[in-house]
Amino acid sequence: MRPGALNHLLDVAGLSVGHASDDRLKSGVTAIVPAEPAVASVAVTGGAPGTRETDLLAPEQMVPAVDAILLSGGSAFGLASADGALSALADMGRGIEVGGFRVPLAPTAIVFDLANGGDKAWGETPPYRTLGADAVRAARSDDTRIGSVGLGVGCTTADLKGGLGSASTVLKSGHTVAAIVGVNAVGTAVMAGGPHFWAAAFEQDGEFGGLGLAHPLPKDASRLITKLGGETPGANTTIALVATDAALTKAQAKRLAIAAHDGFARALWPAHTPYDGDTVFALSTGARPLADPMFEPIEIGAAAAATLTRAIARGVYAATAADGDRLPAWSTRFG
Repeated sequence: MRPGALNHLLDVAGLSVGHASDDRLKSGVTAIVPAEPAVASVAVTGGAPGTRETDLLAPEQMVPAVDAILLSGGSAFGLASADGALSALADMGRGIEVGGFRVPLAPTAIVFDLANGGDKAWGETPPYRTLGADAVRAARSDDTRIGSVGLGVGCTTADLKGGLGSASTVLKSGHTVAAIVGVNAVGTAVMAGGPHFWAAAFEQDGEFGGLGLAHPLPKDASRLITKLGGETPGANTTIALVATDAALTKAQAKRLAIAAHDGFARALWPAHTPYDGDTVFALSTGARPLADPMFEPIEIGAAAAATLTRAIARGVYAATAADGDRLPAWSTRFG
């Protein structure tokens, strides 16, 4: 296994990514838009999720594919990003025809980034509808930015700024697996407050500093460092999408989303808490049929977990400092 040429979600051909953000607000939206409707599912394991239209992604539901996935800041206010996304997608001619009407499908998940130091005094008109539309319209197949961009602008962890991360893996079978993630966890991505990432064992080519695991391991590595010591409970959630060009059914995509959650547990400590809304979407473009339907889904699931692990660390590593931040960026604290 090796990273793709871009080491980004966009190594899965047929996907575009768009970002919209407001630095004063310290919040934003990231949209993932497949060139054609794509098979998708979702798994939620956090105790405080915020989602829209995720029920339709269950394998037993009739909807065969989606037009976009939205990852938004703003807590519950951010769910309005889907309204803007649907308008933009409809203008593009996207969506399922129902009774003479075209209805795009854009399942959405949000993070709580209200308490990150940004100006949230928006009055009666939260900005997320506009940000959702702008993110969809900005979607490109060559925008590989990570860190403090789109959803990543407002993300934080327990002790460092969070960010938007992405990574990819090309398997021996030829299938590509990739992830994109907004890291806004209740816990921490680094060991015992130091520079070493929990994800170090999965790092490829020094992609988040090349420090490896701390040696010797800190005696207090299991010490909990969480937002609950300072910020308001609920100021959390890590949300992600994993994608592959392997042709998967909705049921197989569901299993892929479940398997990818292992990436949260490998990169964050603690993960899946009652105050996190940990959510992973899984998406299949269907470009490459499975040659071995028994083994390859296992390999793809394992790669998704490892790739998401790396993407989480990359998001924190790539975050940059900005005026009004309440937490330092990794690069500020550790250089």
